[in-house]
Amino acid sequence: MAQMKKGPKVVSLVLIVGALLYGASYAANNGYLGNIFRSSVVPQKANLPNAPAESRSAATTEAALPSTSVARVNAPEVRMQVWAWNAQMGLMYANGGPQTTKGSLMEKHNVNLTLTRQDDVPQMQNSLISFANALANGDSHPTAGVHYVAIMGDGAGAFFAGINPQLAKLGSEYTAEVVGSAGYSRGEDGFWGPAKWKTDPQSARGGLVAGYLRDGDWNIALKWLGDSNIPNNPDEKTWDADALNWVSADTYIDAVQKYIAGYCEDRPVVKKGKKTGESKKVCLDQDNGGYVTWTPGDVMGAKKRGGLVPIVTTRQYRSQMPNTIIGIKKWNRDNAETVAHFLAAVFEGGDQVKLSERALLKGAQISAQVYNEEDAEYWARYYKGVTELDATGVRVQLGGSTVNNLEDNRVLFGLKGGLNLFAATYKTFGDIVVQQYPELVPSYPPVNEILNTAYVQRAAEFITSSGQADVAKFEQGTRVQERVSERSWTINFRSGSAEFTPETLRTLDKLANDLAVAGGLAVELHGHTDSDGEEFQNELLSLKRARAVQEWLTSKDVQTFSKNRFQVYGHGESEPVTTNDSVAGKAQNRRVVIVMGTTR
Repeated sequence: MAQMKKGPKVVSLVLIVGALLYGASYAANNGYLGNIFRSSVVPQKANLPNAPAESRSAATTEAALPSTSVARVNAPEVRMQVWAWNAQMGLMYANGGPQTTKGSLMEKHNVNLTLTRQDDVPQMQNSLISFANALANGDSHPTAGVHYVAIMGDGAGAFFAGINPQLAKLGSEYTAEVVGSAGYSRGEDGFWGPAKWKTDPQSARGGLVAGYLRDGDWNIALKWLGDSNIPNNPDEKTWDADALNWVSADTYIDAVQKYIAGYCEDRPVVKKGKKTGESKKVCLDQDNGGYVTWTPGDVMGAKKRGGLVPIVTTRQYRSQMPNTIIGIKKWNRDNAETVAHFLAAVFEGGDQVKLSERALLKGAQISAQVYNEEDAEYWARYYKGVTELDATGVRVQLGGSTVNNLEDNRVLFGLKGGLNLFAATYKTFGDIVVQQYPELVPSYPPVNEILNTAYVQRAAEFITSSGQADVAKFEQGTRVQERVSERSWTINFRSGSAEFTPETLRTLDKLANDLAVAGGLAVELHGHTDSDGEEFQNELLSLKRARAVQEWLTSKDVQTFSKNRFQVYGHGESEPVTTNDSVAGKAQNRRVVIVMGTTR
């Protein structure tokens, strides 16, 4: 492909195919593809990577605030599109304004950055495609498109599936890659629904939720469904009483606005993927409706209608949503020094926001400018996360984000040993979108093709000091007080022992990724056996097997799977899920149940 002529024909081809992909996505979202989707299916189990509680470190010193005057940086312009998202507070502070200002960290690193808000994913993809086309046509510093976009890491699989096959037609060097992270969503992204769904997850069957599908906040609900063994109906034009159903929204805000308006429609009823011939009026109401969104959508939904609670958010699924900075490989390679300095400024900005209330407020002021929405007090308030009364008088948690410094990036990308948390998130949710929409997203690029950590490592050379990484901490004897999810895992052992069978290691690898994503939750491991053998021996054996799972996880990453995070129980043969009268029944009873929840 590298020998292809890089001219108008290639440009047209890429844009046409990109448009077809976007058209397919639009058609799917709006029900024009008919019944290409499969019947309702329980999403794959996804327990996300361990993400840290924000810490304030004395390893850095408070810097002077950037000015409001635009700097004259002797370097070509770098353009970046970002969502309105508090996880970028360190990036906002580092730039000093929509354009790099005097006294800012970007000016210090000789980076000339322009930030613009863009909440539309297809438009972000088109901007990168335009930039790559210009590069392929010989423009070393294109004025078309943008150098970087920032998205949620759990949506990266679908994002790259939609863009890299098209960019590859220009040559592999023109495909997109991840270079670093500015922060994390730590509560502001959430799945909202009636309180009964939280206390009794199975009551969500037949529910209706509005969301921007196959990305970000949708993933929170899909992970919760998988953890709770509830099917998802991937066809947003039908209604399944045994599954969670969806209303397709154009944006994250549109999802909330549909709930506020009490959106209703008549839908064909399906059962096990087949139409029954009946129809049903379904509504986004307070009894059986919900939405997935982020700040400011969560604030809007709570204040303008209320009646819902956060079923689960990125406060619990702490590693699910790293801010993910994406650019084109060729430009990154040709401007490696600029990329490293850009990231160094972002990481230093993260340290300042962690360290100083003044820096946080300054970052919030810049956020209001870049996002052209609300004011500094608003963004600072919901960056920290607060509990407020909704329109019905119910207290709900709103907002919550953290910023990333250099050490946070090293932990995120596995550069300090242990799990690559970004890779775990990328694979977990890439697999889910393929499982739910195999015709629309049949595959996604492997993580080693889209992740380049060289720039994070190079940025370290330009940073004199960095605060510590934020790591989630659990007190010894931590026990689950409020369950978020419970599900059985089939983890096979050799007969009569706590030794894993070879095929079980693949299951354990998936479990490690899944639990890593849900890094804010304490974990209970409940071991169970069949009825073969003595009752007392079975109780001991079930405890050994549950403990073997915990020890295996801890051996993978002592930080993500600290011993304090786990409680281990052995129930022997006392809690069968079926009879022990057959080989199949005994196999079902030999299981490890994973319970995840909060400790207070």
